Amino acid sequence: MREHGGSAPMESTQFPRGGGRDTREVEQMVMDEEQADLRQLESKRTKLFVLIGSGILQLPIWGFAMSYGVFQEYYFDNWIFEGNRNITGVIGTTANGVMYLSMPFLFALFTRRWAHRRQLAALCGTVIACVSFFLSSYSTTVWHLLATQGVTSALGCALIYSPITLSLGEWYSTSNRTLAYGIVLSCKNIVGTSCPFLLRALIDTYGYQTTLKAWTAIVGGLSIFAIFLIPTHPSKVSMSRTRARRIPWYFLRHRTIYFYSIAIIFQSSGYGIPQTYLSTYAREIASLSQTSSTLMLVLFNAPGIIASSFFGWLSDNKRITLSAQTVSAIPPVCCALATFIFWGLTTQGAIGLLLVFSMTFGFFSSGYSATWGGMLKQMESESAERNEAVDPGMLYGLLNGVRGIGYASGGIAGVGLLNTGTILANQRFAFGTSYGPLILFTGLSSLLGGWVVLWRWNPKRLLPVVLRGS
Repeated sequence: MREHGGSAPMESTQFPRGGGRDTREVEQMVMDEEQADLRQLESKRTKLFVLIGSGILQLPIWGFAMSYGVFQEYYFDNWIFEGNRNITGVIGTTANGVMYLSMPFLFALFTRRWAHRRQLAALCGTVIACVSFFLSSYSTTVWHLLATQGVTSALGCALIYSPITLSLGEWYSTSNRTLAYGIVLSCKNIVGTSCPFLLRALIDTYGYQTTLKAWTAIVGGLSIFAIFLIPTHPSKVSMSRTRARRIPWYFLRHRTIYFYSIAIIFQSSGYGIPQTYLSTYAREIASLSQTSSTLMLVLFNAPGIIASSFFGWLSDNKRITLSAQTVSAIPPVCCALATFIFWGLTTQGAIGLLLVFSMTFGFFSSGYSATWGGMLKQMESESAERNEAVDPGMLYGLLNGVRGIGYASGGIAGVGLLNTGTILANQRFAFGTSYGPLILFTGLSSLLGGWVVLWRWNPKRLLPVVLRGS
């Protein structure tokens, strides 16, 4: 009886302890699951903030460069500067060229070693851009305009763009990265659609000097707000505590990077021509009003809102399986057709055909950058097949760099071509005007941008697919 009485309390005390351990384990599992859900929720929220911040930054980064045609038209109509008036035609393309040419170096700098300094670098870029735009409002010579609006402000904007774009690609490193790029590029085209009217209204009301000072405030305020919405990815922050690995350059051994680079150079050399000269063509040759000429620039950028997301979706789409080179060949070839048919055959006062050109060329040229995500995936896949490391951020920076070569060369060529004369005796169509060489250059460079990619196309690869389908 004593043994039985002694054993009962032991059993009763052991059971609660064992049950307590089970309860604590269950509670710990629940807490772990809650923390995992919280981390996932925080990750989704952070990615959303990164996307929103990247979209907002498109205004201070690209707003001036995409709307420069408004300023050029004002400079021509109200010339008060010392120097050659034709140099103003280079400012817009120079700004784009400087931004893109500096990106490979900035991407290389902030992709690994200085990744933890990205927000600081973007803030420094904001200061440089603001100081440049503010000083340009006091310009008295055309060379000062070129230095401030075409060079230093572009360097500041590139210093904002490069680290922020790297962070966007890292937060969206899965299969939806191309779509994220497309959404941000759509925001860029929203900027290109709204800014010309905004800047035109400010210039007409307050003059270009006050407009540039107001633009300085816009750039500073929006940039600072949006930069703090985009934190550096934790995987890159940890690199600052350890020795960062060197950037892998194995992709330079592959032909793909060179084919795409040549295609981008050709496409971008023609892309900047309508963006710079379309509004002045509408005024001088087509005899359209100032409002109509500004509308040309707006309609040039507006279709890109849809095009960027569409081509980004097309590159990521699993149902419509098109190769990266096929998708990237569609925009430049269609741009060439639009240039030859719609712009080249425009007659004086024919606003309808010019509007069609603006929307068609704007749609396909704006969507071209969204195809780069597919190019990156193809080059990543080729590196994986060879068991080689690759840095997508560095690849994206190089593609932007070669685009800068195209912008700069197209801008320089545009000034010379505008003074060449006519290429047809009949001046009824646009081909026969002083803008004829520019139109021919735009169409041919766009066509070569698509042809270079198709040149790499191998019909033998398509034959087995056709045979299986039949």
